[in-house]
Amino acid sequence: MPLTVISRTWPLLLGMGVLMLGAGLQSTLLGVRATLEGFPTTVTGAVMSCYYVGYLIGTLTTPRLIHGVGHVRVFAALAAVASTATLLQAGYVHPASWAVLRLVTGLCFAGIYVVAESWLNACATRANRSRLLATYMVVLYVGLGGAQFLLILSSPGTAAPFMLVSGLISVAIVPILLSSQSSPAVVVPRAVGFRELYRASPVGVTAATVAGLITSTIFSIGPVYARLRGLDTTAIATFMGISILAGVATQYPVGTLADRFGRRALIAAVCALATAAAGAIVVFADMPHGLFVMLAAVFSGLALTIYSLGISHVNDRLEPAQMVAASSALLLLNGSAAIAGPVLASSLMAAYGPSAYFAVLGSLSGALTIHCLWRTSRRGPVPQGQRGPPINAQPQPCASVGEEPWANTHAPVQSTERN
Repeated sequence: MPLTVISRTWPLLLGMGVLMLGAGLQSTLLGVRATLEGFPTTVTGAVMSCYYVGYLIGTLTTPRLIHGVGHVRVFAALAAVASTATLLQAGYVHPASWAVLRLVTGLCFAGIYVVAESWLNACATRANRSRLLATYMVVLYVGLGGAQFLLILSSPGTAAPFMLVSGLISVAIVPILLSSQSSPAVVVPRAVGFRELYRASPVGVTAATVAGLITSTIFSIGPVYARLRGLDTTAIATFMGISILAGVATQYPVGTLADRFGRRALIAAVCALATAAAGAIVVFADMPHGLFVMLAAVFSGLALTIYSLGISHVNDRLEPAQMVAASSALLLLNGSAAIAGPVLASSLMAAYGPSAYFAVLGSLSGALTIHCLWRTSRRGPVPQGQRGPPINAQPQPCASVGEEPWANTHAPVQSTERN
């Protein structure tokens, strides 16, 4: 990657890495603290889902803010609000107040992702976009995964970890504000509707939607599941950290295989293997802890590639001018599904116990496997010469979207090759 690109983007990448430390710690902290406070599992799931309600609002409203005051000011303002919301969560420990503050946090983080990806897409060219955005995704996942181990530094039953999250979010603003680089301009892509998108790629649209259900459940209910399974704080941090970091290790290998053998075939294979891993955890509940963590990492590592494979498959079937709006529509579907994931999983866990967590995840990945195989029998694969490069992206919890996919204008938050 050219040094000029690194010099233009390192403040943003550094800021996002620090921000993800705060975001990752906050998500796990709230799940653990909710169990310590005795919140019912279904209530915890509803509270965690409010993040994705705010996420949808943020992805729809932030482009207008960027157009009005610019990328840097929006980034700083939203980070400041998110930092304040975290401190308020420490002072007002109640499901109702947490739900509202969780919504505010989701709105703020969604807006920050819009700013970050707009900036990167403006700095990238067709020759280096794949590498630049892949670097961005690795930074995000490393930050999210590493954040899980920060939970060990302080007791989740106190205000200290909330203060740490707030401090990390605030510090993330510093590299952006001190950067001498100018913020990017707004680009207007061509619109595309949901119906047209589904006709072009039923598997890709379905994969993006199912990925929202799965990833939101992993990030929001994973700590709750680990706590109910009897794990202590260190074990919960290890479980979540390994699960998230597994997504870093799988992005490039799976993307390379998808480029060689076809996206739809890889979606089916990835989902089948993930289903097998989840099924083994459910069936063999008394397995050794080390084997449990390994299978959980296998599931998460595979599941966190589903969205990337799905949007890559969609882009293979679209005209270049449609790809930005298509990515916005897919992220809106993904975010909408993400609202339901924690509620679904927590409700079934309340009824059937912690084992329902991986039962739900395995059922979702299994259903997507069947859908892929059914669609394969009805439509052939995209010819090798028409396939684009693999797209390594994952919107949960770090994703962005422009304005409504049926609108005439969008912010440039997605590239035609989101690697």
